[in-house]
Amino acid sequence: MKEIESQSHNILANGTVIKGDIESSGDIRIDGRLIGSLKSNGKVIIGQTGLLEGDIICKQVEISGTVKGTIKTEDLTALKSTSKVEIDLVTKQLLIEVGAQFTGKCVMGQQTTVAMPQQKVG
Repeated sequence: MKEIESQSHNILANGTVIKGDIESSGDIRIDGRLIGSLKSNGKVIIGQTGLLEGDIICKQVEISGTVKGTIKTEDLTALKSTSKVEIDLVTKQLLIEVGAQFTGKCVMGQQTTVAMPQQKVG
């Protein structure tokens, strides 16, 4: 069987609420509300209107909205000036813009592996 790498871009629009866990092999943007965990092999973006209550495991995350939970990234975590986070963070690199609100703890430099099931073509 041949495995395919997805280059999909998923969006959870403003005004949408999902209660449950999401797994994605591509990038995902949250402008609505997610109550649950999010795992992605790509980049996760939490927009200014986005709210996530749960855990994020991904390659890279950019937060402009609100996150409460745990974040583990393989590469970069970027907290934009409008972000409000209450998190336990494990990341390789951290960027915090002036104005960002960060409450929690951070462990940097450790390798975090994103373990996601691979899509298979049968």
